[in-house]
Amino acid sequence: MSDAHDLSHAAERGTAEPLLIGCASGFSGDRTDGAGPVVDTLAARGGGTLIFETLAERTLALAQLARQQHPQGGYEPLLDELVGPVLARCQAHGIRIVSNFGAANPPGAARRIAELARMQGLPTPRIAVVHGDDLSSPEQRALLREQLGARMDGMDIVSANAYLGATEIAAALRAGADIVVAGRVADPSLTVGPALAHFGWREDDWEKLGRATMAGHMLECGTQVTGGYFCVPGLKDVDGLHETGFPIAEIAPSGDFVVGKAANTGGRVDARTAKEQLLYEVHDPARYLTPDVVADLSRAEVLELGVDRVQLRGITGHARPDTLKVNVCHRGGWLGEAEISYAGVQAEARARLAADIVRRRLKGALPLRIDLIGAISILDNDDGTLRAGLADGHARDVRLRVAGSHADRAVAERVLREVTALYCCGPAGGGGVRTALRPRLNMVSCTIDRQAVRAGWRMMDAAEATQ
Repeated sequence: MSDAHDLSHAAERGTAEPLLIGCASGFSGDRTDGAGPVVDTLAARGGGTLIFETLAERTLALAQLARQQHPQGGYEPLLDELVGPVLARCQAHGIRIVSNFGAANPPGAARRIAELARMQGLPTPRIAVVHGDDLSSPEQRALLREQLGARMDGMDIVSANAYLGATEIAAALRAGADIVVAGRVADPSLTVGPALAHFGWREDDWEKLGRATMAGHMLECGTQVTGGYFCVPGLKDVDGLHETGFPIAEIAPSGDFVVGKAANTGGRVDARTAKEQLLYEVHDPARYLTPDVVADLSRAEVLELGVDRVQLRGITGHARPDTLKVNVCHRGGWLGEAEISYAGVQAEARARLAADIVRRRLKGALPLRIDLIGAISILDNDDGTLRAGLADGHARDVRLRVAGSHADRAVAERVLREVTALYCCGPAGGGGVRTALRPRLNMVSCTIDRQAVRAGWRMMDAAEATQ
């Protein structure tokens, strides 16, 4: 382990060289071919770090359910497609990988990456596993009850996870990890951890941490900042969205950074795409709360340096919160959904009549959401106020969707049966019925004292890597 020891001391001293971090996934289910151009760009520029962000608010609870069915699973289902194609190039060019794709089973994801390396005839990478986000001990559950009170009564909890910060990621990288696999960590911390390790910053250097946090914020949603979520044809045009490049941040020792994208890809990075992402999901620009720092972007400046190069300056930070955010996901009964199409003469009128029939048949057994897709759906609300206020528009092609949720599976299943019965029970000409019944997850959030969260990390040993 002398090489890891030397790397650790080098990282503690830090370096004045800029750090390149590329993000190749913005959520679980994102495109899997984005990592290749990012890795090629990092390699051409001397190396760096590749991150994958794959956990949304409920993704981890879904992973917990998957692990209950398959104990070896519970990590990102697209792990092979994300990591496999670029693992050899990352090893060859010293590009480290950091991700939360461990989800509910970080050790399982680590073992799978080791297996991918063996399958490709590669040396086994040094893989670190971050742990401690799972709040399953009786003491931790008691603290959650103090926060949530009566809301926890009768709650069938699937998962309770705290958002960890960058400390464990940085420590693992300082110890020589090639790959760091985590579960629930805050999205920007995937960037802050490598920056801490690379530059040797103090963990209370709030100004630099605030800047690195916002660099992570710019990266965490993948191609949102490179034009994907920005594009509105005719208003905000973006070329090459079929091959949009994923973003890369160049972070300076001061924490200031430049955002660009992978070379030879579509999309764009300019002041407008950067400003939209900068403010995305930010509740208070002066107090953006994360586990690592309270970032302050209230005086941020966005400067275009050239084609697909935008610099952000003026960001600072303040002392981190004493608490960590926790998501508690619990079973919320069953969701029944069914759809049927009506086309041709009086299509919309027939769809409206069908909706009324289902509502009368179910007689208030459960709350219903009814949509007329093609007439009114996205802008309506659950009680149908907008739909009821609109005159029949005589649409020629309408799909009726009925959804209802209930704790009792049999009650939720009635939605499926009633819509299916419309085939012959009328009105005329309905077809193309599709139904789905699935368990529903509900979520509540709270905070917990960070001292109650026992976060840590460990390097996967050789025996575990070969299991």
